[in-house]
Amino acid sequence: MARAGFAVDARDIDQDALYALKARSGITPELASCHTALVDGYVVEGHVPAADVERLLAERPDAIGLSVPGMPIGSPGMEMGNQRDAFDTLLVMRDGSTAVFQRHA
Repeated sequence: MARAGFAVDARDIDQDALYALKARSGITPELASCHTALVDGYVVEGHVPAADVERLLAERPDAIGLSVPGMPIGSPGMEMGNQRDAFDTLLVMRDGSTAVFQRHA
């Protein structure tokens, strides 16, 4: 995210505190991944591409934020040579529902 121009304040916190932050932010276990970020009023969960975060901030939907559940191969930070899993970035709505925000082939 820093390479994409975002100011990053990374913090290592213990697992209980991380799970509590996810829960307070509306991230359910089904939407969870390994990283949680708070960006200008939104939560960004998992290996979300920077372009998706930029679009989120430009469009400002009435939502909790974005999630890429799990750790798909080929998502940012999960590169493994030429291997690449298709994955979706999900828009997490305030009622807990989701919609596909961006598909990544």
